[in-house]
Amino acid sequence: VKKKKQPQILTSNTLSAIASGPGWTKVSCSCCMSERVEPLILVKLSEKVRPETKRWLIKLIGTSQKEGGAGLLAHPGEDATGDIIVVSAPRCTLLRATEELGLCKSYNSGDMEAFSYIDRDNFKDSGTTSRGLCCFFLDTHVKMLTSVLLPVCDRQHGRQKLGSAGVIVDTVPLHHPQQLKELSKAWYSGNQLSQPLDSVNTYFGSSIAFYFSFLDFYTWSLLPPALLGLCITYYSATQQIQSSQTEDVDEDAGPTVSGHMVQAMFSMLWSTVFMEMWKRRSSTLSYHWGTLHLAERFAEPRPGFHGDLGVNPVTGRVEPLFSEWQRDLRMALVSIPVVGLFLGLVVLGMFGFYWGEALVQQVHSDWDSVLTQTLLYTPSILHIVYTNMLATVYRTVAKFLTEFENHREESAFEKHLTAKVLVFTFFNYFAVLFHIAFFKQDVPLLRKRLASLLIVTQLINQVTEVVIPFLVDRFISAPHRAESEDDPEEDKLRRQSTLPVFPGLFAEYIELLVQFGYLSLFSCVYPLTAVLLLINNLTEIRSDAYKICKLFRKPLYPPVANMGVWQTAFEVLSFVSVVSNCWLLLLSPRLQTTCQEAGMSSTSILMSAVLVEHVLILIKVILSVLIPDEPEWIRKKREHIDYMSMEALKQQVQNLFLVDVFLYSVYGIMGI
Repeated sequence: VKKKKQPQILTSNTLSAIASGPGWTKVSCSCCMSERVEPLILVKLSEKVRPETKRWLIKLIGTSQKEGGAGLLAHPGEDATGDIIVVSAPRCTLLRATEELGLCKSYNSGDMEAFSYIDRDNFKDSGTTSRGLCCFFLDTHVKMLTSVLLPVCDRQHGRQKLGSAGVIVDTVPLHHPQQLKELSKAWYSGNQLSQPLDSVNTYFGSSIAFYFSFLDFYTWSLLPPALLGLCITYYSATQQIQSSQTEDVDEDAGPTVSGHMVQAMFSMLWSTVFMEMWKRRSSTLSYHWGTLHLAERFAEPRPGFHGDLGVNPVTGRVEPLFSEWQRDLRMALVSIPVVGLFLGLVVLGMFGFYWGEALVQQVHSDWDSVLTQTLLYTPSILHIVYTNMLATVYRTVAKFLTEFENHREESAFEKHLTAKVLVFTFFNYFAVLFHIAFFKQDVPLLRKRLASLLIVTQLINQVTEVVIPFLVDRFISAPHRAESEDDPEEDKLRRQSTLPVFPGLFAEYIELLVQFGYLSLFSCVYPLTAVLLLINNLTEIRSDAYKICKLFRKPLYPPVANMGVWQTAFEVLSFVSVVSNCWLLLLSPRLQTTCQEAGMSSTSILMSAVLVEHVLILIKVILSVLIPDEPEWIRKKREHIDYMSMEALKQQVQNLFLVDVFLYSVYGIMGI
């Protein structure tokens, strides 16, 4: 019998096989046989791991799941005794994972349908799978090797335990150089304004694609408020010039009534329409990317979860258990006090800002020179640097606290971490602005503070997120990663492991959330807010794309149907903008003068503002109802997918019933 040739590891450029060394582990079905296997995950082993241990690991990785293995493809690299294992996956394994996740693919009819492995031949692109999904699936299975390596890690879940046992040091998702080069050229290397979002979704996955889609949608949605801000600024400047020719006017008296009121009303309505239109855009993208019908699965323990071994009452498996009262106790005695301590540091910084502001104002009034005029912005700049440094430290502390709380599921970990950071972020970035607006009622100081925040914060972000990583990569890291086409493939794969781990989208979403807050809450006192944000975001799109493609390892995220908790955070800010802008309307000098001339008391003015606020909230609610969260055709597609999924499940149950009846009849005839 002629032995089938097993595929070898491929080079990144020519897709040719390695000439020497053993090949990939065998696949379980003939349809998955291929001469070309694409490396997806690099598993780095400890140098202390013996060759026989490595061979045992490779065998277990390649063993089917029915026999207790991972059901993946493994390759030892060029040196069978080396410290790496290259992992890929058979086609059938990835297709089953697609069905398990509830992803949709294009059916022969042209519609998106929930993928079914049994019916895979009727799907147009059943032979292809998103590279982002492939890497995520493989990395998840590598991290769950404890189901196979029981003697090594004593049933403790996660790659961390394997590392502490001296087996697996790291897992590195691998780039496909040619695909990455083509994506980079279409994404940030050229002069195009649009983003290749479908290609981003295919290569990096839906989580990354949704972030860049939102960034793109948000950036272009800044055009209307930016144009309005320019018009209001021009009109206000013209009015001030005309007024200065006839009488002395205090430049810090605030914006003109018309500009102030128009900007405030527009910000409230714009934030509502923007979020409603984004939800429609999000549902459309989710349909096209096949994540509209994601299945809910029982969550496995996250890698950092630990506890006493016991039997899980849901699965019946032996795994670490940690009681809820212990977690609640840690949150009450440790997490909440530490978060309160950092909120106190925010208040301390705010008082320091006011003290510095009063000091430089006194110095300027005494000396009144160009130097003292420059010093007026020093307290704002120093306080902005302080808040950014405090935010950086707090994110590290928040992650440590959430790890200490020891959440079992990854979703619970992310929810508690996000809640901690959102509370602190809102307090850290907006407390001073709200205090100036609501308590001090100082419009000139609020305008100066907001302008300083927009300019200084964006400069700091560009330097820390782009300039410094680029310089480090260009002059420190890149020389060590220089390669030629003649270099061994294993060396090329190892060089990818020298890149730092992608820090995640958390900081990126926080940055956009703060921007959205500045625009929707306070832009009426500084109409150029949207202009500055638009200029920043046009460069942000390309710089973020450059970072994710060149400066970090390939990120891994599970498939998602939307932005999740971040979408809720933006909607909350949109609601708060009604209260903020209604109060800022009362600070308009002309409006106050008009109310006083009409004989309205302070109480009447306040009650009128509350009434206007409730009317605007009602308008926001009406707009959210009139603008559905998803287009009508998407709603029908969703219902169709649900219906077809139920029909497929009924068909499977009927088939199983018929098989049982047939076997029962056969056994009866045979007298068994």
